[in-house]
Amino acid sequence: MTSLKTIRRIIFAAALVVPVAALPTTQAHAAVVISVGFAPPVLPVYAQPICPGDGYIWTPGYWAYNDDGGYYWVPGVWVEPPTVGLLWTPAYWGWEGGVYLFHGGYWGPHVGFYGGINYGFGYGGIGFVGGEWRGGHFFYNGAVANFGGRTFANVYVDRTVVVHNTIVNAGHTSFNGGAGGIQARPRPEEVAAMHENHVQPTGAQAQHQNFSAQNRSQFASANHGRPGVTAAASPAAFHANPSPAARPAGQPATNGREGQPNGQRPEQQQQHQASAPQSHPAPAAHPAPASHSHPAPPAHEEKR
Repeated sequence: MTSLKTIRRIIFAAALVVPVAALPTTQAHAAVVISVGFAPPVLPVYAQPICPGDGYIWTPGYWAYNDDGGYYWVPGVWVEPPTVGLLWTPAYWGWEGGVYLFHGGYWGPHVGFYGGINYGFGYGGIGFVGGEWRGGHFFYNGAVANFGGRTFANVYVDRTVVVHNTIVNAGHTSFNGGAGGIQARPRPEEVAAMHENHVQPTGAQAQHQNFSAQNRSQFASANHGRPGVTAAASPAAFHANPSPAARPAGQPATNGREGQPNGQRPEQQQQHQASAPQSHPAPAAHPAPASHSHPAPPAHEEKR
């Protein structure tokens, strides 16, 4: 069927290689665009691991894709930013031109548009409310960050900003646009952030995605939309223990601090009427995770 044919285009934009010390004044970027003919699975429900230390920023898990096995889950992890003052804009899939396009994540001074996808833990679909930079130091919003009972001096609690920047996503939809997708569009501030200087994912992040692609339990074709590992304290922690954690069958992972999936508290189920459009669960026309058990069709590459 034409709808199941996969077309993969990899376009490498001109990239300027510079040392990390020069990143605040120099733009470094590489555009990688991947298109797939069928929708990614829904987002899995999982708990946020305990923050491993001061200075780490949470980066949510996401579905990536390769030709060998199709969609695979890259676990959410805490990472150290490449330099002070940068925030993470998560990757997302968007329905464009009859295919699902992958938009890779990046670092920048402000958070850009990530499809309105509610990844939880401060990424409610609009910006990032899990923390902020103050005078060269990162402060955490205790309303969403998991410290595991440890005391951090640089913590504040703001639940109101969480409510006002959350897009309801009861169906855990993982893509923007099209039938069943999140119907969000970039806001002016997100458009401005998209045109700022961006920094590529760190080496640890790139290795983390590559390592995920080598683990068959992360592929939807093998796990039917239930990844073996959904989140880890850091890329190194996942690499050291890539096997699924023991858990009673049928029991979903939840945020142990609040008992809500993906870090969402009850008040986050309210919708931000001013700017957050309502999302809709994907209809039957989009394959459920179990339907991705077949191998992905061969891809065609076009390099420019």
